[in-house]
Amino acid sequence: MNIATILQSNLFHIVHDPINLNQINDDFYIYNDIRAMPLYDIPTRLENTVISICLDGYTRVSINLREYFIGPGTMMIAVPDQIIQSLEVSDKYQGVIIVISRDYTDNIFSKVEVMLPIFFYTKEYPCINIKGEELNGIMEYYNILWRKTKKECGSKDVIQTLLVALLYEIYAIYHHRIPRKKEARNRKEMLYDQFMRSLSENYKKERSVNFYAKELFLTPKHLSSVVKGISGKTVGEWIDIFVLFEAKSLLKSSQKNIQEIADELNFANQSFFGKYFKRYTGMSPKAFRRK
Repeated sequence: MNIATILQSNLFHIVHDPINLNQINDDFYIYNDIRAMPLYDIPTRLENTVISICLDGYTRVSINLREYFIGPGTMMIAVPDQIIQSLEVSDKYQGVIIVISRDYTDNIFSKVEVMLPIFFYTKEYPCINIKGEELNGIMEYYNILWRKTKKECGSKDVIQTLLVALLYEIYAIYHHRIPRKKEARNRKEMLYDQFMRSLSENYKKERSVNFYAKELFLTPKHLSSVVKGISGKTVGEWIDIFVLFEAKSLLKSSQKNIQEIADELNFANQSFFGKYFKRYTGMSPKAFRRK
């Protein structure tokens, strides 16, 4: 299916299903059947956090243009601004899904001290296999959340507290499975997080290191030092990663011509965009689209 551009979706424009779906306003939805939620067979930019666990059967999904096979015991986590696409759902698929709005996500994340490492973990490893006590622990939270949202008097504060606890449980799983150098959370990491948020909001129009430095009231040199120290990549490299990812997504999933894509990404003209794209990918936008 072709579309004019990557869809922007918050997953909440759905018909209420009292058997397979519970909800707290439009902030929090919990499913026990994947067929009760909208699935997208085209690349769709998320406005929410999605946590799912496959219990039987399998699905195939694309997250940021990388394909993942999700079988029994696989937990998938997708966060706002990631691009997700449903490729296949087996007839035998059974699983559970939690969907949290962006606003609710932001509110919850601010209460989780280990949110930054969770963010890094799930960006690099959106799918991870869990079993035994790990799986049982996550399902316990799911079952409690299901019961709480089933009640008409379900409190948003209670749901939020349970979600915070669930995120700490998820952090413990990732931290145990994917050991990393322990570092104290500090101002540099907070600045890096602010930079990444600003970049995700502005990369289509701004590719200047100076712009992001001014946004954070830093000198370009200071910002570059912070970003390089935390992520191992320079500010310029991160800008290019975001711009090239969007360009590739638009080339593969839209009917826009090359000039329209160049305009959307704020290039002076199609020629500049083509040279930029080829410098980093080794091929022209047209060649990439045909690949």
